[in-house]
Amino acid sequence: MNPIYAALAFLLALVFTLAGVTRAGSWLIERRNPPIGDFADINGARIHYVHIPAGENAELPPIVFIHGASANLRDQMLPLRPLLEGRAEKLFFDRPGAGWSARGPGNNETPSAQASTIAALMDHLGIRKAIIAGHSFGGSVTTAFGREHPDKTLGLVFMAPATHPWPGGATAWYYNLTTIPIVGRLFSETLTYPSGTLQMNAATACVFAPNKVPDFYVAEVAIPLVLRPNAFRANATDVAGLYRYTLDAAPHYRDIKAPTVVISGDRDKVVYATIHSVGLVRDIAGAELVWVRNLGHKPDWIAPDLVVGAIEKVAGRDVDLQAMAKAVEVRIAGDTYGAGKCADIKAPDANSRQFRATSPKSFEATARLSGLMHVAQKCAAVLR
Repeated sequence: MNPIYAALAFLLALVFTLAGVTRAGSWLIERRNPPIGDFADINGARIHYVHIPAGENAELPPIVFIHGASANLRDQMLPLRPLLEGRAEKLFFDRPGAGWSARGPGNNETPSAQASTIAALMDHLGIRKAIIAGHSFGGSVTTAFGREHPDKTLGLVFMAPATHPWPGGATAWYYNLTTIPIVGRLFSETLTYPSGTLQMNAATACVFAPNKVPDFYVAEVAIPLVLRPNAFRANATDVAGLYRYTLDAAPHYRDIKAPTVVISGDRDKVVYATIHSVGLVRDIAGAELVWVRNLGHKPDWIAPDLVVGAIEKVAGRDVDLQAMAKAVEVRIAGDTYGAGKCADIKAPDANSRQFRATSPKSFEATARLSGLMHVAQKCAAVLR
């Protein structure tokens, strides 16, 4: 056989094999992680949600939780629902394209669009107003909700948010690749499941680092759901598009008037806390920054009591969040998980090559933010 034809035949066989492995793997993932809530058709998208009505003795307003990238509604429901049981009406849901929610007919491609879907879901369930609590990428959706749906917003709680332009605007290569037509689809249908399965535990460890990943986390939270091709493409679209979205959205955060608390850790290895969290506190009048030493990217799991305290604070209660943060620091002071494997991240300064490589528009936006690095350090010092 001609060597060229043989090579092409081998590649074609490999592609079909990997596609078959991905389809079988996706079937197994769905079998092991079935839907746990109800569904509603919201603007053409079938949204999966868990709605817990308020108890008879509820003393807090309704709360809507928005999960981050690569996750689903269980990511916040498992650690936070027990602490709020009977205290408030709660809504957990899979963002469009994540978990068991469908993406919809092209109308959920930005944080702003997803915020509108959430508002419509609230209307569907009869929730007039709520405290909105968002983690990581969910923080950008939370800012959109607070800015574009102020009549439905009672308060905002941010956990390790991703909300502002960052120097260089870089994201993981596989997210950018997945958004390329044809090539991205081929990649998601063949390689993301096998490679993602092999790397999931190590990647999760770095999301939590320096804190410990709960033993049951990956399985109980159903994180493998993101490895299904459709879910992976939706997730990639969200992450790859976040930088450009924040360039346009961040200047308008000053329009947010709701009570706001931002919880962030100084060892976050996923997002630049000194840009996103400090930027929110600067841009939203009256916002409180709760800076926790030795905390990584998962305050919802590592400090759920602090998150509930923040919810109580924006609901109008007198809560000393700084004292609560110190108590959390005592609990996690000795955490060193991921040491030597999960590198700390630091925002590039204005003189770095990565920073200079940005476009003029992004340079102007991020240059203004880079001047806030000293502000971040001062804020942390003041909070101590």
